[in-house]
Amino acid sequence: MTVQPFPVSQLVASQRPHRKDAARNYDALIAAAREIFAESGADASLEDIARRAGVGIGTLYRNFPTRRHLFESVYADEVNDLCRVARDVAELDPWEALTSWLRRFVDYTVTKRAIRQAMDDESEIFLACRESMYQAGGPLFERAQKAGRARTDINLDDLLRMVAGITATNFLDDAQRDRVLNVALDGVRADG
Repeated sequence: MTVQPFPVSQLVASQRPHRKDAARNYDALIAAAREIFAESGADASLEDIARRAGVGIGTLYRNFPTRRHLFESVYADEVNDLCRVARDVAELDPWEALTSWLRRFVDYTVTKRAIRQAMDDESEIFLACRESMYQAGGPLFERAQKAGRARTDINLDDLLRMVAGITATNFLDDAQRDRVLNVALDGVRADG
C-alpha cells in the first residue's frame, strides 16, 4: 500500500501551531475536547475542556475562536488518526488489517456522534475528512476482498454504515459492544 497524503492531514497540520508550547496546549485542548464531547455531548462546557487540558479559557479561544472551530478541529484530528491507523496496519493480514482499522473507526464514531450535529455536511473540513476516511479504509477493504477474506457483494460505504449503526446503540459495556461488532463482522467475512 503506497503512502499518500490525505486531505485531512494537510488541514490538521495547517491548524496546529508551530511553537512547541503552543502546540502542546493545542494538543491538550484537542484531547480534552475529544474526551469531554464523548462524555457529555456537543453542549459540553468549554471551561471544562480548558480546565481538563490544564490551560485557561483564553488559550482555548486563541486556538479555537468559536465552538464550531473546536468541533471541526477535534473531528479532523479524529479522522487524521483514523488515516494514520490505516497506514500502520496496511501490512498485516488483509482481514486483520481491515478489522483493526474498523475497531479504530468504532472509537471515531463515539466522537463523531457527539459533535456531528454541530457540523455542516458541506463544510471544507467535513468533505476533506470524508474523502480522507474513504481513501484510508478503501484500500484495506479492497485488499481483504481480493484476498477472499471479505464479501464482494458490499462496498466500503455499506460496511461503514453497518459499523456506525451498531456502535450508535447503547451497550452495557465495551465488551458487549465488541461481541456484537464481532458477530456483524463475521457476516462480512467471505471465508467463514
